[in-house]
Amino acid sequence: MIALLNRLVQSVEAHLSDGVDVAGLARELGTTEFHLRRMFSSLAGMPLSDYVRRRRMTVAASDVLGDDRLLDIAVRYGYGSTEAFGRAFRAVHGSSPAEVRQHGGPLRTQPKLSFRLTVEGNDPMDTRITDRPAFRLVGHAARVPLIHEGANPHIQSHIASLPPTEHARLKAIGDAEPSGLLQVSTDVDPDYREGSELTYLHGVAIDAATPAPEGLDVIDVEPGAWAVFRSSGPYPAALQSTWAATASEWFPSNPWRLRPGPSLVAVLDRADDFSTATTELWLPIERE
Repeated sequence: MIALLNRLVQSVEAHLSDGVDVAGLARELGTTEFHLRRMFSSLAGMPLSDYVRRRRMTVAASDVLGDDRLLDIAVRYGYGSTEAFGRAFRAVHGSSPAEVRQHGGPLRTQPKLSFRLTVEGNDPMDTRITDRPAFRLVGHAARVPLIHEGANPHIQSHIASLPPTEHARLKAIGDAEPSGLLQVSTDVDPDYREGSELTYLHGVAIDAATPAPEGLDVIDVEPGAWAVFRSSGPYPAALQSTWAATASEWFPSNPWRLRPGPSLVAVLDRADDFSTATTELWLPIERE
């Protein structure tokens, strides 16, 4: 995985003016665009699209400080007008091309990334692989923004809006693994951009042949393999640390990659105030 990400960075550098074909590169490298983008954002701490934009404007800054016309520079970097180029330039550097040309700055440089393998994994990850037939997820869905760290108040508000009787009804409906009430995330931005919207469903899993009760949202899940990661500790910090470790430790060390599909969190046990919990994170996977 580390080698693939470094190839991606090299391709970005070679195509700063015309844009890298991520899907084509992924096919060439024997992986998928979905997996490549997700691993990049998880390990780099920023979406691939943001990195490309920052690198493009970093390199463009040296041209702005030269004598070429701003329109020529804009076209060189794939923009149809100086206005569009100027907006992208200001978004990165905080100042316009004209201001930088006049004053020499300020400039915010995005260094070229280089991914390296470090020796980690002193703490074994509690993981299992399971193949599941098709099943359905039923419950109450809402569109919420993606938040990487800490509790998501939009999800908390969504769950709190459901009456206690509805939680009990959902538990009674569930008849498939993973069991119990589930936290389901789907329709997630491929770059995993913080603030982007995803669909969150508070619900349960049922057999593919079980009719969904009226009034509930439904997500049909295709058959396939799943990696299941168990964690215990402060909630949601322990779960979020496990999620991050799947990208930094587990996927680089195992012959699996993410496949499109929902991610699931099953809460196996928790404190009354939800300050600590034991959870299982379910991620859809396929062999590299």
